[in-house]
Amino acid sequence: MRIAFLMAPEGVEQVELTEPWKAVQDAGHTPRLVSTTAGRIQAFNHLDKGDTFQVDQTVDEAAAEEYDALVLPGGVANPDALRLDDDAVRLVKTFCETGKLVAAICHAPWTLIEADVVRDRRLTSWPSLETDLRNAGAHWADEEVIVDEGTYTLVTSRKPDDLKAFNDAVVVQLGG
Repeated sequence: MRIAFLMAPEGVEQVELTEPWKAVQDAGHTPRLVSTTAGRIQAFNHLDKGDTFQVDQTVDEAAAEEYDALVLPGGVANPDALRLDDDAVRLVKTFCETGKLVAAICHAPWTLIEADVVRDRRLTSWPSLETDLRNAGAHWADEEVIVDEGTYTLVTSRKPDDLKAFNDAVVVQLGG
């Protein structure tokens, strides 16, 4: 299976990219880095610059039909930038509308809010997003990982400490 990892050119929390990427790859799937611009993205370890990663495809070239699932890593700046990019929001919405697996951790649900796909869905996030998610019609809970199966399957977690549970849930949902 091909899994899209969508992120902005900078601001992604590195461990929320690298750990799910490794879990997906170790389960035999093919992760691909999709971003709003070509080149390399700049990851962060909280507020400090981390590594850079090569973009495989830009969001304006990507189509949900090419992929089996979407992973949205967090970091504060990453989803904040994505939710301002019309192509990124449209791609997220299309993944949801076509019934594909979508996984989001930490601040990544901000992009889901912008895509208007959280109403009546049960999910978690970094605690500061609780009000935003509730205002968007979501049912927020403070749990390590939540798998909400509806018209599309949504896997969410709160923070880097939840990565093992998040990764395990994503891999199970991918059939591995």
